[in-house]
Order: sequence, then structure tokens, then C-alpha cells
Amino acid sequence: MAKEIKIILPPMGEGITDARITRWLVKIGDKVEIDQPVVEIATDKVDSEIPSNSAGTVKERLFNEGDTPQVGQPILILTVEAGVSSADSNVDVTPTRIEPTIDLSKKNEVSNHVSNEESFTGLSPLVRKIIKEEGISSSELKQITGSGLNGRINKDDIISYIQKRDSKISEIEFKALETVQSSQTQPSETGTRHEIIPMDRMRKLIAEHMVMSKQTSAHVTSFIEVDVTNMVEWRNRNKDNFQKSEGEKLTLTHLFAEATVQTIKKLPLINSSVDGDKIILKKDINLSIATALPNGNLIVPVIKNADRLNLSGLAKGINDIATRARENKLKPDEIQGGTFTITNLGMFDTLTGTPIINQPQVAILAIGAIKKRPVVIETPSGDVIGIRQMCIISLSYDHRIVDGALAGNFLKTFRDTLESFDRRI
Repeated sequence: MAKEIKIILPPMGEGITDARITRWLVKIGDKVEIDQPVVEIATDKVDSEIPSNSAGTVKERLFNEGDTPQVGQPILILTVEAGVSSADSNVDVTPTRIEPTIDLSKKNEVSNHVSNEESFTGLSPLVRKIIKEEGISSSELKQITGSGLNGRINKDDIISYIQKRDSKISEIEFKALETVQSSQTQPSETGTRHEIIPMDRMRKLIAEHMVMSKQTSAHVTSFIEVDVTNMVEWRNRNKDNFQKSEGEKLTLTHLFAEATVQTIKKLPLINSSVDGDKIILKKDINLSIATALPNGNLIVPVIKNADRLNLSGLAKGINDIATRARENKLKPDEIQGGTFTITNLGMFDTLTGTPIINQPQVAILAIGAIKKRPVVIETPSGDVIGIRQMCIISLSYDHRIVDGALAGNFLKTFRDTLESFDRRI
């Protein structure tokens, strides 16, 4: 005897009460398997897929694309034949795992070219985007061996295939591709050629967030130069032992993060937000780490309670969220609740910058590139010139509650912490 099972919108982290349905991956009458993605949802900057916790046939979709159901609400009804197992014996089934992969059993549903929207049934957002951008056909997709769960194709499989395919493209083919691309450009009113590139959803959100931040806070940026020679040399001496003992790579970002937490503890007002005419002083230090994504966008995952972590804990946390951010595997609550942000401009060899505050925070710290320069060194026997590892640090802050004295004191304390760097594993 058949029964009905409701798929529930699962919890997605503290403070997140709803999510927008961006795309249904199944239609009424479709048969689904356990763990098969059935719907795409979006919250803030994170796109996720909800898998089914039961095998069955789609009877009803309870929301349309663009609707915003609440956490805990049923969103899909399945008809399940007697004897078919599910991940839960209750009538309502709440999915608990999200997998950004492609089910190989769905590859036959792909049409002759994946640009057809019907071809996207069962594909994750990131993989679909790569397939569309690279023009991978259904026949090419069948050549790819999946390394994910149950033989599913994931992002790494797609990228590996593209790299191998592109290495075989001849120079003539490249020229032909350039000709086609050139023919797609259009002359502007002034006679110059241009190409119109629509913003993707994440870029739109970033743009809105940045404009809102500039309109909300009175932005000011202060700078300080830091001699990080001791820290760089310590890291170079200890990184191999650290990886052996802790199982994690040790980067300079981890050391900057540790120094940031130490400085915030001494000057806690920098770890706050504004609510009208009230200052909300945060008791926990939730460190946001700006992370560049492969598609050129930026996401800011959060290390919760960073003040309770030692260097090893910070390294593990930062490495983990950075890796999962680039693989589009972050959970929605992992980009929520930050109280202070670090952005490492030095990764792109940028000397310094004036970053925009990550609302509702009141400050953001930017780490510039570390460069060897001749500098004057004061010694008991007189001044000398030496080659030192120098770095420019900038702090953008909300002048409504952070004045120049607090910002200057923060930068000076941060500099002194780095320049007096002397610790043991």
C-alpha cells in the first residue's frame, strides 16, 4: 500500500529562518532515489541543494520557484510504495545532507547540448555553471567517470576533464573560437566594441551589500607599516614540524588571525555593531575571513569563537572553511554571525587597500603583500640599514563609533604583537 512522505526544508544554521527556492530539480511524476537532489535553495550568498531522504514518486511541489518557505515547512510530497526504505520512519522527512554532485543515473536525461534548460535536471549549481560556460555536450558528459558518492560526477571531475580536453585543442581551433567570440561583440554608440556580461546572483548580492555598507557607515581607513621579519622566519622554521604534528599547513594568514584575536581582546570596542543609537558590544570573537572563489566572486566564511582557539585550532578552521568555500560546500550558517573581518590582499601581491566594511561589523583589517625592503633599524650602538620583510596593514572602520584614537591604537597594538613575534609550537 502506498503512503505519502513530506520532504521538509531543513535547518540551515542559527538565525536562518527561511530560504528561497531558486529551481526545482524534479517534476510531478518523476521518480527519485535516496540522496537525489530535488530542489535548489538560496540564502544570502550560499546556494545549496536539498536531497531526498526517501525513494519515491513526486506527487506535489508545495512551493513555486521564487517562493520563500520557512525552515521546517514541507516543500515536496512523495508517494512511496510499501516496502521502500527511507532515511526516516516518520511521515515528514527532513533532509540532512547536501551534496554538490551530479548523479550518473541522470546523464541520459541530458539533451544533445547542455545549454538546454531541461538538461539541468539533477545537476548542482556550480557544476551546471561550469558545463554551460565550457559548452560541454551530453556525449562528452558520458565520457566522464565520477569519483563522488555512488559514482557521481563532482566539480573536480568536470575540471579535470576540461583540462585534458583543452590541452588537445589546436592553435587553429583557438583562432576559430576567438573569431566566433569577436563576432559576438557589439559596437557601442561611440564606435568602440563591447560585450555585455550579466551579473550572476552572487555578484548582484555582493554589489548590493557593498553599496549598502557605504551608505550605512562613515568609512575611514588608517594605515601602519609592520616589520614581520621575525614572524616570517619563525613560520619558515616551524611549518614542516607544524604540519607533521597538527596535520595542517601553517600559513601567514593563520598567524595574522591569531594576532588579530589577541588585539581585539585588548580593544574589544572594535568587535561591535551599531543598532540605531546603541552600540552592541560582542562578547564572542567570530572572525570572518574573506575568501576569493574560482569564479572571481568573494565570500566571507566565519570562524566562530575564534577567541577560544589556539593556533592549531585557527589553522584547522581557516583551512577547512577556505577549502569548502572554493568547493561551494559551505553551510548557510557558516557565513553568518561574523564580528570582525580579515582580508588578505597580499595573496594577489597588492601592497595595501581600503576595504569596505562587512556590515553589520564596524571594522575590517586588510593585510598587504610582504616585501623585502631596506629599512633603518635602531640599535643601541646607532642606526643601521638592513633588509627586512615589510607589510602595510590597513584598517577601515565606522567613524560613527570608532574614532581615530581607537583605530590608531588598534593598529599600533597589532603591529607590536607582530613585531615582537616569538613563540614556540
